Order: sequence, then structure tokens, then C-alpha cells
Amino acid sequence: MINNEKELIRLCKRKNAKAQKWLYNNYYGILLGICMRYAKSKDEAEDILQMGMIRIFSTIDSFKSEGSFEGWMKRIMVNISIDNFRRNNKFYFHQDIDEINGEPYYTNELPNNLEVKEILQTIQQLPVGYRIVFNLYAIEGYTHKEIAIKLDISENTSKTQLFKARKSLRKKLQYLNKVPDQKILENG
Repeated sequence: MINNEKELIRLCKRKNAKAQKWLYNNYYGILLGICMRYAKSKDEAEDILQMGMIRIFSTIDSFKSEGSFEGWMKRIMVNISIDNFRRNNKFYFHQDIDEINGEPYYTNELPNNLEVKEILQTIQQLPVGYRIVFNLYAIEGYTHKEIAIKLDISENTSKTQLFKARKSLRKKLQYLNKVPDQKILENG
């Protein structure tokens, strides 16, 4: 039925249920993984995924085949995740990055013995504000200015949340006795 991505997109634009089901089944894991990075639980991630799939199917006509279709879907999932965060959570404090004294920055070196699953589980344990900023900055590649705009916070709050996320990750990973004191994720 579906020979290639262009055919899949064409059929989905025509609201073909079999093509939509095929797209859902074949991208479920990848897209759920994105949602899991932003959600508090798997149930919440699955809800975000459902909202994202609805958005994908309702806006697929806007995909102009300029760039990656998968990348377009991933961007939708990130945006839906951020919308969900804004709707359900707020940052309850603001602390200027300049108020944090004496804390060193750490390198982006991680030991080879860490499993991806362990890292993702550790990130999932971060407080929601830290996790959202960390994901947007370290994984999605947004700048602090872009994060501030997306989350309606100040750039300094974004920097502070990232700083605290890294500090918390370092402690959690050290607890697993896998990361030496002087090493943690990239600088911001």
C-alpha cells in the first residue's frame, strides 16, 4: 500500500485511515520518546503523543516537503509538550543566575559505562522545570533566549534552571557511582 514517504504523506493528506494508522504505528516509539522527555509520567507522555498525532494529521497539509518529515513531526511533539507544560505547570520561583555563587561549570564528558536508558531515567527524575529547560537546551538545541520566549520566562530563569538541572544530574549520576566529581554535561 505505502511505497515511500511521499506516498504516505499524500495518503495522510487525503485522510486515508490505513495510512494514518501506518504512520502512527511506525513513528510511535520515536515520538513517544520525545514526549517522555517532557512528561512527568508515561501516561502523560501518551496523552501528549495523542495530542501531537491529532496536530500532525490536522496540519499535514502545511508540510511542504521542504526538509525532513520526521523532523517536522518531532518539532510538533516538542511544541505540544511545551504547550502541555505551560498549561499544567509553572515555574514557582525565579532566581537570577548571578545569585548563584561558587558553583563550578562542568565539562561535557560522560563516562562510557553509562547506558542511554540510565541517563534518560535520571533526566526523567528532574523537577519538571529543570527537565523542560534541560531538554530544550541540551537535547533540542534551543538557545536561552528561545527557551525564554517559548516558556514565557526570563533568560536568566532559563540559565538558572539549566544550571540547577546539571547540578542535580551530577548528584544523581554520582549517586549511581558512575560519574566522577569533575564531570557532567556541556556548559551553557
